[in-house]
Amino acid sequence: MQTATTVLMVRPANFGFNPETAATNFYQKSDPRSHAEINKLAQQEFDGFLAMLNDQGVQVIVEEDTADPLKTDAVFPNNWFSTHADGKLVLYPMFSANRRLERRKDVVENLMRRGFKVQEIIDLSFFEDDQQYLEGTGSVVMDHQSKTIFASFSERTHKVPLDYLSKLLGYKVVGFHAVQESQGELRSIYHTNVMLHVGSDLAVVCLDSIPRASEKLAVQRSLSQAGKKIVPITTKQKFHFAGNMLEVGNEGGEKFTVMSETALDSLTIGQIQLIEKYTTIISPSIPTIEKLGGGSARCMMAEIFLPVVT
Repeated sequence: MQTATTVLMVRPANFGFNPETAATNFYQKSDPRSHAEINKLAQQEFDGFLAMLNDQGVQVIVEEDTADPLKTDAVFPNNWFSTHADGKLVLYPMFSANRRLERRKDVVENLMRRGFKVQEIIDLSFFEDDQQYLEGTGSVVMDHQSKTIFASFSERTHKVPLDYLSKLLGYKVVGFHAVQESQGELRSIYHTNVMLHVGSDLAVVCLDSIPRASEKLAVQRSLSQAGKKIVPITTKQKFHFAGNMLEVGNEGGEKFTVMSETALDSLTIGQIQLIEKYTTIISPSIPTIEKLGGGSARCMMAEIFLPVVT
């Protein structure tokens, strides 16, 4: 199953600019407004996003962020855990020390209380001791249908934990190097899901960000062989979060491609029509979260693929 009908989201309590992550996330921008004002705006954007998903019948589990300890990026839960249809729940090694506080045992326990079956918890956080990182479905974009993990190597996405994960899940890896220009030099894109989205029928990808021809071809070939219709996006569109999408569904069988209003506004009419041929677009307005957090709509949703206890 590629499309989750349930997602988990975390309503922020202390959203703000995180200097620990800004060195590798070129999408983050600081803001002179007060912390209270910024957090209030982020909560309003979160609530508006949640309402749009609810209106379409997408099941959303909302967890409230805890005020203490302070976690500026708690609104992005997809980086610290992923769930799988065989009952596995994976905890990931995080680059930023203050983001490791986001891993919450109570969130996992709440999933089980809601009737989701967790057969095995796989904790990869021990990789942090060796400065090896893999930040969940930010670092890895999974095609569950073809059992393929796509991963762009960076300061937050390392080969050793990636290979470890692939063996645990029984997935093959398509690894590559995606870059972008920052302050006059080419640097690694911090997360794969900034430049790649894989849905049931579509793949949205910024191939221009993969300089090595062999790696670009490998990505194209893997997506095509998996039966995905490729929607190329430009580097400029990528900077507007056009690669940061997620396909979700509802119990009625409808499929939706979720992207921010910023991302939607950057797309061409032809790209929009192609996406809408397969799915309905949901596009929340989340400019504060995008500007200070450096992440977009996809990052705010952690898919719940766990089986339900019967």
